[in-house]
Amino acid sequence: MSTQPGHPRHDAARGDADAEEPRIAQPASTPEELRAALAVIAPDALPTFDAERAAALQQSRDQVSAAPMRRFVGQWAVYVAVERHPERAARLRALEAHAAEVGDIGRAREIAAEIGRILDEACAEAGINHRQGAA
Repeated sequence: MSTQPGHPRHDAARGDADAEEPRIAQPASTPEELRAALAVIAPDALPTFDAERAAALQQSRDQVSAAPMRRFVGQWAVYVAVERHPERAARLRALEAHAAEVGDIGRAREIAAEIGRILDEACAEAGINHRQGAA
């Protein structure tokens, strides 16, 4: 792995920093649509999705609140937004692994900033305003 910060490809014609075509379209932010998308792009994540969905449903019932389900759907919508771009997902995993090992604070900040940019892009694609909740 390189110790230099990676930069996403830039496609000037489209004006975006990630020119890679997504494997699937971003699904609607419903448990059913997200699960169907995961079955295509990240089938290994389905057991975790199902367990977290059951837990969120139970919390919603216990609290008589939709907030746990909204959090669950938002988190998984962002996960799908990342995973539908294989290069983006691989870069995020590499950055997370490198962040666990880095000792230099300046490099750690660079890694955190790049992770933040990736997650900001994914939030935007998922329709999540991460500063205020779901859009």
